[in-house]
Amino acid sequence: MNKFKKIIIYSLLFMTLFIAGYFTFIYYVPYSEGVRSGELIKISHKGYVVKTWEGEISQGISGAQIFQFSVLDNNPEAIEKLKELQGQYVKVDYVERYKTFFWWGDTRYFITNVYPEKSPHFNN
Repeated sequence: MNKFKKIIIYSLLFMTLFIAGYFTFIYYVPYSEGVRSGELIKISHKGYVVKTWEGEISQGISGAQIFQFSVLDNNPEAIEKLKELQGQYVKVDYVERYKTFFWWGDTRYFITNVYPEKSPHFNN
């Protein structure tokens, strides 16, 4: 085997391992995890070719602070809870990723669970 073929083979092997490592890192390693709460003002299924679930939570009285998030398709329980709790005060668990893939959603924040919550603005 000549030197040029070895360089090509090792280059392709290195690129394949690098790409596989990159996708594995993005998929399995979260940047942060946390909890947010606010009024659920939007949940929608949008996109032309790839449909993703996107939503917004208002975290202020005037709606000045909006938390935008995505929900993965493999989490139907969270999607159904979000649909049911539309317009209400909610608390959500989320995972923030370093990057996202276009088939996951528009944001780096992915909701993992949803809970109804009492609004701090109104005495119920």
